[in-house]
Amino acid sequence: MSSVAPVTPAGADPAGDVLDTSRAGGLALRGSVLRVGGYGGGMLLALISAPLLIRHLHQTGFGQYVTALSIATIAAGVTEGGVNTIALREFASRAGRERDSAMAGMLGIRLLLSVVGVIAATVFAAAAGYSRVIVLGTAVAGIGLSIQVMQTLVSVPLQGTIRLGWVATADLVRNGVTTLLIVVLVLAGAGIVPFLAVIAPASLAALLLTVRLVRGSMPLRPSLHFTTYAPLLRETFPFAVAIALSNTYFRVTVVVMSLEATALQTGYFSTSFRIVEVLIGLPVLVIGAGYPIVTRAARDDPDRFAKATRRMFELSVLVGVWVALALELGARFATAVLGGSAAAPAAPVLQIQGLAVMATFVAVACSFPLLSLRRYPALLVANALGLVVTLAVSLSLVPVLQARGAAIATVAAELMLASVAAVALVRAQPDLHLPWGVIPLALVAGGAGIGVGHLVGVHPVLEVLVGTCVYAIILAVFGRFPPEVGHALRARRTADGVG
Repeated sequence: MSSVAPVTPAGADPAGDVLDTSRAGGLALRGSVLRVGGYGGGMLLALISAPLLIRHLHQTGFGQYVTALSIATIAAGVTEGGVNTIALREFASRAGRERDSAMAGMLGIRLLLSVVGVIAATVFAAAAGYSRVIVLGTAVAGIGLSIQVMQTLVSVPLQGTIRLGWVATADLVRNGVTTLLIVVLVLAGAGIVPFLAVIAPASLAALLLTVRLVRGSMPLRPSLHFTTYAPLLRETFPFAVAIALSNTYFRVTVVVMSLEATALQTGYFSTSFRIVEVLIGLPVLVIGAGYPIVTRAARDDPDRFAKATRRMFELSVLVGVWVALALELGARFATAVLGGSAAAPAAPVLQIQGLAVMATFVAVACSFPLLSLRRYPALLVANALGLVVTLAVSLSLVPVLQARGAAIATVAAELMLASVAAVALVRAQPDLHLPWGVIPLALVAGGAGIGVGHLVGVHPVLEVLVGTCVYAIILAVFGRFPPEVGHALRARRTADGVG
């Protein structure tokens, strides 16, 4: 129990100073470039650690590693309850003591839910009859993930004031420590559990950096006066359940694979899943940079909200189709880098899951505006249907098609989520007029890029480059090539110049 000492002066609204100005869009664009750049840096670090990890544990051992990590991640997602997203919305829409009180309450809720999540994950792993290694690994990974989600919550002031360069820096610190420790453990010949334990010190390093950056912007002592926040919790409960379902259905296929498929097939799916898990974070990074702006616009400026939402939707379609194109043409190369020739059967699985990443972009672009409009029941329905589809399709197809069946299940679930979220957004804002015409154009352009890329048939990387060029040319001919690409490149050069 703790009282909340004032941090932000009464009436002060530092987030509003940025979010209400014309600078907000440019800062968000520059911030998204920095975050994607940081994310890319993390992926490069993963290219060092992941192949070493997979080859050290082999396909069967890596399947056990991903199973334990997935159980812990599902529990962390279920107990996340949308706290971080709601905290960002509250930070962007409140000021002074009211904001400080809300943030302290969010810290208290986060702490309690994390403890519950670790215990629940460990109990489930033991009750489900998993091996001692997986049970212990689940507990260890759960503790590390609890620190990681706490760090994400503490970074809300950085996100709310669009200081995304520092957010990217904290991510790079975590990824750097993770890579270093994995390399050390591989050289030491460690088993599965120590690799799962790496999450905790890596996340702690990022948390310490973030605490230093936000000191004075938010209270850092949690408040356990939960009755004060009961109205907010009641209002956001459907969204909390929606987030829990979202984090569950994406990873439940791994659990189904571990129970219904062979260990080797689970390893193939885990290799593909690991790549998709990295890529599926891109929509949140790219689109999420504008979330505080959309939240403020939903409250104060309907025209600005509609314009931003339409642009987010179109960009999500264009980028999502390109990612699917890249995975279709580059899957063989990506799986070979991670797992060598032994991982070759994972390439077709990754090609299928590329469609899931494409749908995720659209789902995220529709979900953020719905959240800004407080349409929590719609998000709950969309994610519940995603879970139902995942379970139904995976339980039906995994025994027959093994890893490919699980991949098809993820695609079906993401398409369901994207469709329901888009329909809900249109129903919430009938005058929004989403640019539906971009979908068939992007699909045709993407198909042409894939066809030409396959005709090249020299090397997967070259095929991706050729396919991307064809895709971009077709979009440019029809006037749909996003001008934000040029803006982003200029923002990147500006960022490099400043650095």
